[in-house]
Amino acid sequence: MHKKQLYKNKVVSHGEVMKTIKYNKQDLEVSKVVCIGRNYVEHIEELGNEIPSSMVVFNKPNSAISHELYYFSEHCRFEGEICFLICNAKIEAVGFGLDLTHADIQNNLKSKGLPWERAKAFDYSAVLSEFVPLHEDISTLKMKLYINNQLVQFATYDLMMYKPDTMLSEIQSFMTLEDNDIIMSGTPKGVGTYNEGDSFVGQVFAGKVLLLEKEWAVKSLAR
Repeated sequence: MHKKQLYKNKVVSHGEVMKTIKYNKQDLEVSKVVCIGRNYVEHIEELGNEIPSSMVVFNKPNSAISHELYYFSEHCRFEGEICFLICNAKIEAVGFGLDLTHADIQNNLKSKGLPWERAKAFDYSAVLSEFVPLHEDISTLKMKLYINNQLVQFATYDLMMYKPDTMLSEIQSFMTLEDNDIIMSGTPKGVGTYNEGDSFVGQVFAGKVLLLEKEWAVKSLAR
């Protein structure tokens, strides 16, 4: 039996098939995407937030995963991130992701001290590249995001307030990480809104070595 969900003016039919990501030429089912918020000081400052006293964690469900990048509204914000694939409770692989955010909804929720799910966990809000094995020194990782051939975001391991090992231990202190779960490690400064037709290119490096590159053309979300 198919489930139906009304998304604004769009009716989406969902079967029972789980969303997947690509790794080693296989489609892997993902139970959840665990996101780290406020992990880069300059990003915290650009949004006028306070530096948290502990790591900020929130989840995106399997239904949020997408391989396409859609336009939602003038208030929808992109946030490029280094992402990690978990296997046997350890980091197995790395990818690039976009954490899409309804900024207007999030600001309203934050002002009332309410959870962020309506702004963060909506369908197609976790846009993910394929993943590649991580054999390199994790401390050499860096990411770049280009929009329409302009560099808009850049980050290195050193700029992370919470390093990957800390993310793992903190998450696992209260939540089980299943095989194929994804950690989105936070976004650096340079976030903003985007338009239909924009070209996004996300890159992840280990030192000077390009580990992966993913390009998206922003598509219209049919109403």
